[in-house]
Amino acid sequence: MDDLSLEQYRALAEFRFQIRRFLAFSEEQSRAAGLEPRQHQLLLAVKGLPGNVRATIGELAARLQLKHHSTVELVDRLEKAGYVSRAAGDEDRRQVMVHLTPSGSRVLRKLSIEHHQELEVAGPRLAKALRSIARQHAARRSGQGAGQRAEGTSAA
Repeated sequence: MDDLSLEQYRALAEFRFQIRRFLAFSEEQSRAAGLEPRQHQLLLAVKGLPGNVRATIGELAARLQLKHHSTVELVDRLEKAGYVSRAAGDEDRRQVMVHLTPSGSRVLRKLSIEHHQELEVAGPRLAKALRSIARQHAARRSGQGAGQRAEGTSAA
C-alpha cells in the first residue's frame, strides 16, 4: 500500500475526532465525580470483566494497558478513597483480587448512566465514522483483489 486516498484520511480523522470527543466527555465526567479518568476506567474494568475473568492486578493492568506498578498505585488511591478493597486470591494467596466497595459501585453506576446517555448521541456518530472506514477498506481490498486476479490470469 503506497498511500491512502484523501477520503481515507478524512474518514480516519473523523473517527479519531469522534473517539476523542467521547473520551473528553468521559474525562470531564470522571473529574466531576472526583475521580481521575484512569480511576474510573479501573472501576469499570473491575465491574465489567467477563464472568470467568478475575479482577487481579495483572488482569486489570492488561485491560488498562498499564504497567503492573501503575495499576497498583491506582488501586492504592482508590482503596484509600474507599472505592475498592483488596483480598488475597482464594486459589493462589499471592494473587491480589480487587473488589468494588458500595461507594465504588455507587460512583461507577452514576458515571455509567451518564456515559450510556452520552452514547445515545455519540454512538451513532462513532458508528457512522467506523462504517465509513470499513467501507473504504473493503472497497480498496476488493479493488486490489481484482487487480491481483487480473495480473495472475495474464501471467498464466
